[in-house]
Amino acid sequence: MGAQKKGATARVSEDPEELARHPLQAILLADSFTTKFRPITLERPKVLLPLVNIPMINYTLAWLESAGVEEVFVFCCAHSKQVIDYLESSEWSSQPNFSVATIESHNSISAGDALRLIYERNVIHGDFVLISGDTVSNMSLTQALQEHKDRRKKDANAIMTMVVKQSKPSPITQQSRLGTDELFMAINPVTKQLLYYEDKAEYSKGFISLDKTLIADNPSVILHNDKQDCYIDICSQEVLSLFTDNFDYQHLRRHFVKGLLVDDIMGYKIFTHEIHSSYAARIDNFRSYDTISKDIIQRWTYPFVPDVLCGSSAIKVERQGTYRASDVTLSRSAQLGSFTFIGQGTKIGNDTKISHSVIGERCTIGSNVTIEGSYIWNNVTIEDGCQLRNAIVCDGVILKSGAVLQPGVILSFKVVIGQQFVVPAYSKVSLLQQPTQQDSDEELEYADSTSGTGELR
Repeated sequence: MGAQKKGATARVSEDPEELARHPLQAILLADSFTTKFRPITLERPKVLLPLVNIPMINYTLAWLESAGVEEVFVFCCAHSKQVIDYLESSEWSSQPNFSVATIESHNSISAGDALRLIYERNVIHGDFVLISGDTVSNMSLTQALQEHKDRRKKDANAIMTMVVKQSKPSPITQQSRLGTDELFMAINPVTKQLLYYEDKAEYSKGFISLDKTLIADNPSVILHNDKQDCYIDICSQEVLSLFTDNFDYQHLRRHFVKGLLVDDIMGYKIFTHEIHSSYAARIDNFRSYDTISKDIIQRWTYPFVPDVLCGSSAIKVERQGTYRASDVTLSRSAQLGSFTFIGQGTKIGNDTKISHSVIGERCTIGSNVTIEGSYIWNNVTIEDGCQLRNAIVCDGVILKSGAVLQPGVILSFKVVIGQQFVVPAYSKVSLLQQPTQQDSDEELEYADSTSGTGELR
């Protein structure tokens, strides 16, 4: 810091808020505490899985930096060494005015445990953004932050603001296009206070139950089932202390949010901030992985799109939403359909057809191959005559000639599928022995017990 000129008068702020200003901080949870991405997440943490060939966490960090966050604390649990090594060797370790620090734990089994540990470290000094490393957004934080601060000045109990947006339902199922359960929220339309939150309501029975005091205490209430929870929260410091005071709080929504909404004694309040033209969504399951990948390719997430994040010289955007990295070897008879991404160093043979798919780096794809609606990661070999529809194929997989992946197949790392072999629909194939007991990569109460894993020998 340079010495002050002699005779110069130091500027003194009269604004107590400015005097007490802390850098805007964020807590990024790099562990999802769920099993929805098994068997893949047994070998690699979810936040490092490629999303249109870029690790998920890069989208979250790029947004936080653009939104004015200055300090990020990345909480790592499952595969923590992989996350820490990645961040230390990445561009995020040396960004000016944007620091990324990691907090490691080997025995946390829920988001509640994570926030309790962060509270003990005493690193959060003011309002903070709470987000998981599987979230993609391009929203501005300015308005939501200001609303939160203004409410806090008037009411110290206004400790949290949740970002929501209009959901886009699937015409086929009761779920949203992100594959999540139907969400019911009651919101005061004047104050935007959240009054009720239920994501597993018995809507199939045709009713939900609201406490009559909710109606009596609020002159105006709107019950929504058309809102999407973006899982971006602006929190006051009290949120961390509440987790420490209540060890029953494990899950952010099912325990913490719902717990505060029914707690009349403490009087804490949660508010909502709705975004309209901006993008925000969380990759919660394989279906939302597919949906958000398509949104990125169609540039709804701009500027957080591959050609910008990787540098425009490395990736060329062509007609019909086709992306092609440098050094791609493409046969003249190969056909690339719309909304397709081809990674660097990949080779594609004669008469191969690829559409609505993402192909990773250094892949070798033979002749007469059909790939539709699939995600092929790095260093994958697909021999002649293979057919893939709506599949996820991880690094190092080999498909021998004529192999067929029926819809919904997931092949984990380095799996080999034999010649002419047909992998049944929705099979999950891994070389790893699947655990029979729970570990740090799942939340104990809400483990997805329905997703079995098949192993093809």
